Amino acid sequence: MKTNIIFKSNRYSNKMSGKTLLNRFLLLTLFSLSAHTTLQAQETYYTKPSWYFGVAGATNFNFYRGSTHQLNSNLTPPVTFHNGEGAGLYLAPLVEFYKADTMLGFMFQAGYDSRKGSFDQKVTPCNCPADLSTGLSYITIEPSIRFAPFKSNFYLYGGPRLAFNLDQSFKYSQGTNPAYPEQERPADVRGDFDAVQKTIVSMQVGAGYDIPLSSQNHKSQFILSPFVNFQPYFGQHPRSTETWSVTTLRVGMALKFGQGSAMETPATAVSKVQFSVNAPKNIPGERNVREVFPLRNYVFFDLESNKIPDRYKLLKKEEVKDFNEDQIGLTASVNPSGRSARQMAVYYNVINILGNRMVKNPGANVKLVGSSEKGTEDGTAMAESIKTYLVAVFEINASRITTKGQIKPSIPSEQPGATKELVLLREGDRRVSIESNSPELLMEFQVGPDAPLKPLELVTVQEAPIDSYITIDAAGADKAYSSWSLETTDPDGKVKAFGPYTKEKVSIPGKSIMGTRSEGDYKVKLIGKTKNGGIEEQVTTNHMVLWTPSKTDEGLRYSILFEFNKSKAIAMCEKYLTEVVTPKIPKNAVAIIHGHTDIIGEESYNVNLSLDRANEVKSIIERALSNSGRKDVKFEVHGFGEDESMSAFENKLPEERFYNRTVIIDIIPASKI
Repeated sequence: MKTNIIFKSNRYSNKMSGKTLLNRFLLLTLFSLSAHTTLQAQETYYTKPSWYFGVAGATNFNFYRGSTHQLNSNLTPPVTFHNGEGAGLYLAPLVEFYKADTMLGFMFQAGYDSRKGSFDQKVTPCNCPADLSTGLSYITIEPSIRFAPFKSNFYLYGGPRLAFNLDQSFKYSQGTNPAYPEQERPADVRGDFDAVQKTIVSMQVGAGYDIPLSSQNHKSQFILSPFVNFQPYFGQHPRSTETWSVTTLRVGMALKFGQGSAMETPATAVSKVQFSVNAPKNIPGERNVREVFPLRNYVFFDLESNKIPDRYKLLKKEEVKDFNEDQIGLTASVNPSGRSARQMAVYYNVINILGNRMVKNPGANVKLVGSSEKGTEDGTAMAESIKTYLVAVFEINASRITTKGQIKPSIPSEQPGATKELVLLREGDRRVSIESNSPELLMEFQVGPDAPLKPLELVTVQEAPIDSYITIDAAGADKAYSSWSLETTDPDGKVKAFGPYTKEKVSIPGKSIMGTRSEGDYKVKLIGKTKNGGIEEQVTTNHMVLWTPSKTDEGLRYSILFEFNKSKAIAMCEKYLTEVVTPKIPKNAVAIIHGHTDIIGEESYNVNLSLDRANEVKSIIERALSNSGRKDVKFEVHGFGEDESMSAFENKLPEERFYNRTVIIDIIPASKI
């Protein structure tokens, strides 16, 4: 047993030697870093380095598997050793190359790599404990590809490992039979393994995280990078005989430094970005908006259900006589909580509006087409649930309503091969379409199965019109910056942050910046992140006035709805825009046309899609004005994409997402601008 105790103590000592050296390395690193930081305090800004140099220190946790028996030509123990473990030191200089805000880079390390350890104790035929330990070590060369999947400080790396044997020593110890305590213990045998591979080719993979220790107003910038590295047993057979293999888990830290290129300080830098803030003067008045609210000819059903959802307003039979669709808009305008809640309350009366119109127009007929991913029977059941309600509550003759079931709607959202956001797409496709050829039910100039229902006219209070928003213009930012953000400072010194942004122009509601403050001088700072990792700042001061009501004027609003992912499918609306909307635009008015999308799809794609929709509407109105000899209307065109701070509706339900596929036309009379 005495030999066993000595053996455990030796294994512990092997582990401690590696850790002690690593601790000393880290203490020396931190000391030198603090000295450097003291010497390098500057106010100049520098780019992030692309080349880094440094040193990596770690502990190798080595795990032995396989079999080791004949140690060399002079020593073959009476037992075979199999499993074992140990800890050794890894210490290597390093070189890295990667550019800021990129994913790919290169790493290279070459240094001392210890694979020392001890095998599990075995018992010889004489009932004597036998121990075997080794000081196996290498000079290792490890080139790697560096991959930062999120362009962040976290990175993965991997590559080959080329190792040249440095130490192949072993120590063999054999104790005595515990039954004979007086027996003399044999001396330890030290030597070198034979048949040792001089060169080993294997692989290594790892992950790390860069922690900056220096700001960008230091030319020399330091990074501390904890890392973990795994080297499987593939290729790691120390000897050309027997089956001994080594698997290693390496845990440690790297200290890296590089030098950035000098940049001019933000206060004096000559930027390629032209930065300006436009805060409109207070628009004098609470603006009433007479809005033509389009009615989608769809009733959306919840997944897994063919019952009319609870969000739709259903009347009792005795309430029908008091229902009037012209009053819905007035009721909705009392609720100032926002357009989405206000106008969804209107839309959720769509079945009652249909029933009311069919009662007033006894010659009108409809066809209800239910689309269900479960099949035609389920689609028919959805359509029948609406028919049953109309017949029972509005007492409409059942012969005036036909029903049909199908798997997909005529204009589906989910396209063949789609793989992303399928739940949202399928929620939009599970619906009942209201089809009719009766013009008294439909939007002006519209016929056919896809024609929307006749719109409602609402009079609502617009809290903050889009032309009152504060516009931040950063011309050239899309080329100069990878992203940019804003900081606003109010007269009391309170700071608010906005962004990051990637487009050149953004509009922010004044209330988001000012809160309840009526007016004041605000400092607005643009903070641009350059594509080489640098920072640019520009500051301007602007007097801002919160939009507040003082008197009443009235504008007009029209909405054009689009199908999913379409920007050109408005031929059916061209006659409406030409013959209904354009004649109502007063002389010298401003038409603010803003496009929107739902949240399905990539953000950048949706911005372009919304702008295409807005420009298509503008060109139709502009052409209609020109044909009537008018050139007095000014246009403003915006594409807000899926920006939920600017969208008219929320995106929680399919009804809201369908209404966000829209272009809104705000017409402001000249005398009210």
